[in-house]
This record gives sequence, C-alpha cells and structure tokens, in this order.
Amino acid sequence: MAVEITDANFDEVVLKSDKPVVVDFWAAWCGPCRMVGPIIEEMHNEYDGKAIIGKVDVDKNPGVSAKFGIRNIPTILFVKNGEIADKSVGAVPKAQLTSKLDALL
Repeated sequence: MAVEITDANFDEVVLKSDKPVVVDFWAAWCGPCRMVGPIIEEMHNEYDGKAIIGKVDVDKNPGVSAKFGIRNIPTILFVKNGEIADKSVGAVPKAQLTSKLDALL
C-alpha cells in the first residue's frame, strides 16, 4: 500500500527523501481520486526501491495541503531533492504519471 503521508511526517518522508517522491493529494469523497487511487497503488509496487509513492488525505492533513496551495484534487506532486519538480492535476492516465516520474529517476 502507498505510504500514508501526514502533516506530521511530510518533511521526513517527502522533503528529506533521497529518492523521488510522488505525493497524491486525495479525499475519500472525491470521484476522480478514486479513479487515480489504483494507479498510485500500482506505481507503489512497480517503483519499490526506486521512488516513494505516497498519499495525503486532504481532509485529515490540512496543513500540508494549505502549504502547497492544493485547491483541486486529485493533485499529484513529483518531488525531487525536497523541491517540486512537476505536478499533475485531475484524473490522468497512468502513462502520464509514470513518464513524469521516470524523468526524475
């Protein structure tokens, strides 16, 4: 299962990671988020050891969501060396997400 990222562990898991990190900002009530969820889980398994794939529940973690100005979900941030390298908003095909991540590896 994808890593659960929270307000409390965000800096440690995402910003201090030595690997690229994919952060899916989502909510249980969001239809498009439920479409992207299985893709995030697949990527978590496929990129094990190469990248960190995680999810932030925006309802439970308003601090991180506000810090990054997340207004639409799903929003997926691609972070490398503590910096946002790319992002994707809305339900998009898996190929689009994997190509953005592959560019950071």
